[in-house]
Amino acid sequence: MLISEELLKKRPWLRYYDSVVSPTINYPTFPAQEILRNTANVEGDKAATWFYGTEITFWELYMTVIRLSNTLIDLGVKKGDRIGIFLPNSPQFVIAYWAIISVGAIVVNINPLSAKDELRFIVENTGMNGILSFDMVLPNLRAVLEEVDIPLVIVTRLTDFVNGAGVSTREELGLNEGWHHFSELLEASTNTVPVRVPISQSDPAVIQFTGGTTGVPKGAVLTHRNIVVGTYCVEMWGIGIVGRMPTSRRFVLCTLPYFHVYGEVVAMCYSVQTASTQVILPRFDPDEVMNTIAAFKEFSFWPCVPTMLTAVLNHPRAAEIDFAKRFALINNGAAPCPLELIKKANDMNIFLSEGWGMSETTSLGITQPIQGTKKALSIGIPYPDTDIKIVDSQTGEEVKQGETGEILMKSPLVMKEYWNNPVETANQLKDGWLHTGDLAYMDEEYYIFIVDRSKDMIIAGGFNIYPRDIDEVLFKHPQVKDVITVGIPDSYRGETVKSFVQLIEGASVTAEELIAYCREHLTAYKVPRSIEFRSELPRSAVGKAFRRILRDEEISKMKKEG
Repeated sequence: MLISEELLKKRPWLRYYDSVVSPTINYPTFPAQEILRNTANVEGDKAATWFYGTEITFWELYMTVIRLSNTLIDLGVKKGDRIGIFLPNSPQFVIAYWAIISVGAIVVNINPLSAKDELRFIVENTGMNGILSFDMVLPNLRAVLEEVDIPLVIVTRLTDFVNGAGVSTREELGLNEGWHHFSELLEASTNTVPVRVPISQSDPAVIQFTGGTTGVPKGAVLTHRNIVVGTYCVEMWGIGIVGRMPTSRRFVLCTLPYFHVYGEVVAMCYSVQTASTQVILPRFDPDEVMNTIAAFKEFSFWPCVPTMLTAVLNHPRAAEIDFAKRFALINNGAAPCPLELIKKANDMNIFLSEGWGMSETTSLGITQPIQGTKKALSIGIPYPDTDIKIVDSQTGEEVKQGETGEILMKSPLVMKEYWNNPVETANQLKDGWLHTGDLAYMDEEYYIFIVDRSKDMIIAGGFNIYPRDIDEVLFKHPQVKDVITVGIPDSYRGETVKSFVQLIEGASVTAEELIAYCREHLTAYKVPRSIEFRSELPRSAVGKAFRRILRDEEISKMKKEG
């Protein structure tokens, strides 16, 4: 595709785009729910969702969404109301998402593993008007509702949408007086006239809370335009591969959690936009995932995170499945992909691409070309219509290519604001540029390499140490499954390096041996002073390392010890 010299001067990385990818996209101006309507109109008989063998076609999904939308209005839901989805991946989540945004209300994503205090914070922070939930989390929900009022509560059981499993009743779920049963509401709803709530693209569609890795969680407000732009960007970026496949062959393996915007946009919304069947799994269980992969002839796309890819490629049954032939495209995001995992995927001929994004950028921003040059450990080049600059965080001046600085991003993917938090909004959004807090450098071909989070940098003995450098080395050890490195306060050196390691099953390596291994591969001041083994490491639902949790634990331990 011909790119003007003027545009190339502004965005020189465009020269490395795949030939079929447009450097700028003419995004439609409709609200996000029209994505579903458009696909239902032309692919009505295609399966939109697959959930333990039960399928819902695009037309059935669209009609169900209309019926629930009308029911929500009858129950008093108004434009601008905040409605929580407290569900794992399921047909109920898909239906609820499209229905809520169709009436102009705002989806509040909630991790179903949230503890009571986390749930209460989100409910209170957003002034939640309603919530859709399921039976397995009712104890936490009831505990919160004893202290905070949510006017509208709708409850389901995940198996209610699995043929042959039977549909639960209000009595079986033990619903409180005034609560509603999801399936009963749908059964009673016969109104299939589309709702006509006026919605502009600047209206909020989703509130996505950050993981809270650096303090109190903040709710990134994503608009209908953000969702539309993100969906169209993902479709455009993969058009050279998936665009060549007929819709009958398009199946997306949906293991990313829909309660995070990464899964919501890159798996759920993308599937609808491209008329792909969402093969939905409510949780990531390696055995269940392998059984599901084996049950399908092929998948057009699998967006995932490194922990998921690692579990699948190292699964005992991995040799049975030709992953390269089974998956047209696999994309890794949310957390850096270790070099050893990239090499393993390449050796297996897997078509793997990496990308970077944040809750504040609709989970997108920078990614590797699908068919073009891929560079190990690079997150790639910016998406269409996205401007990136790397600046000195102290002076705000752009650094030279090859020098490390903070990533600033300006794009239609960038959030509108933080919910009810003008101070943090002003701190992060300045003159249209989002200050990401991620440190990176841009090479001579404008490919971007993440170095680390600025808040995670360790300063020991006057040296700047990036935890990711140490993680990468330890990941290469054959007995290491996962690792997170942090800086621990030290009276002499300022901070000292400590690595928390999860070993593979049956491993015998000692902490001393791992430290010796690091000495062989790292400059002396980067070598961990101590290593602690854990059976599991704290990561978000989409794989981001919760370094702050480990650091806070160490600080608390030091205080107790005097």
